[in-house]
Amino acid sequence: MKFLYNILTVIIVLMAVPVFVFRFIREDGFGERLKQSFGFLPADTVRAVANKECIWLHAASVGEIVATSPIVKEIRLAMPGVPILISVVTTSGYAMAKRIISEADGVIYFPLDLPWLGKSVVGQIRPKIFLLVETELWPNFLYAARAFDIPVLMVNGRISDKNVHRYRYLRGLLRDMLSTVKRFCMQSEIDAEYIVSMGADPKQVFVTGNTKFDQTYTSVTIDEKTALVNSLGFAGAGPVVVAGSTHKGEETLLFSAFNRVKQKYPQAALLIAPRDIMRAEELITLAAKYNLRARRRTATEVEDDGHDVVILDTIGELGKIYSVGDIIYVGGSLVPHGGHNILEPAAHGKPIIVGPHMYNFKDSYSLLKGRGACDTVTSSEALGDKLLWILDNADIRKKMGDEALAVIAENRGAARKSVQHLNEVLALG
Repeated sequence: MKFLYNILTVIIVLMAVPVFVFRFIREDGFGERLKQSFGFLPADTVRAVANKECIWLHAASVGEIVATSPIVKEIRLAMPGVPILISVVTTSGYAMAKRIISEADGVIYFPLDLPWLGKSVVGQIRPKIFLLVETELWPNFLYAARAFDIPVLMVNGRISDKNVHRYRYLRGLLRDMLSTVKRFCMQSEIDAEYIVSMGADPKQVFVTGNTKFDQTYTSVTIDEKTALVNSLGFAGAGPVVVAGSTHKGEETLLFSAFNRVKQKYPQAALLIAPRDIMRAEELITLAAKYNLRARRRTATEVEDDGHDVVILDTIGELGKIYSVGDIIYVGGSLVPHGGHNILEPAAHGKPIIVGPHMYNFKDSYSLLKGRGACDTVTSSEALGDKLLWILDNADIRKKMGDEALAVIAENRGAARKSVQHLNEVLALG
């Protein structure tokens, strides 16, 4: 199975060469990402962490980086002098790590999972321990960690309903990979059951909670909120609906539902933050088909009227922008992408609406839904009905927002528990 995996990985990388060339030409910064992905790391980063018993945390993209931030803060409190290295897969994850994890001594792009690259990079860095955030299981990298006798810990572990069935097709390879992990700190009882069913040693599986509850969520003062509203062109507008992390296919449902809101609230405004900000122009064109005028967030001139929709085409602003919404829709959920982080709007005390596909965030979704802070819809018509019902009822909005804040407050502590397990694994040697 390992041999077959390596053959397939090499074939996929070779097939991707034309894509690499195209992106190298078209995308600023892709050259650096590509170089690091093939194991050529920045010399200053290597000097800062190599052979210094650093703690290496790997988080794929933005969501995982958000979950990593509280863990890094707890590590820094417990071990002030230990170097910390963060690795990511995506450009957006890299930018987010640089922005919110100032405690890190270095941020790099994770190497492609080719057998010789894993050994080369792990041998170059020689970390004291390697922390996988959520579900980042890469066979060759784990084999390299085992070869250099580096303990591996999974933190904030989660397994989606969808992936648990996919992983079972790789049972042999998976069981071998999981045997390399010394301890599993999982988000929920369901995640713990899933990882055991996949081959993890049940004696090494613990439920520690979701570290995203421990995140230092963006707070916004009244003056900052006013400035943000003005910069978005929302002065005099209202109510404001914010749709975060939307995917292709969702925006048509949102525009249709929002048109119903506009009929009752002519000054209503909609902000859409697509998961892929490169789709901004596409969404401006799509909005026009629904007789809605849209503009980019980064447009140099903001007209005081005439725009119904703003498309967020920046990275790292969504957490703050949630504060200006009267109601929040979290994307990836009316289409089958598994949803996105609903704790950010919850931390602002906002009523939340999602679609039925929340399998990647089942634990936090269950908590918020159970407390009445989050409502679920299954269609554009139902979304329009729910938006109008919540907007028409101030008491409902307040109750949903208050319950959201309560859930956040009651579920903190996962990052601290994760670092306790980290210390225990290190003590075992």
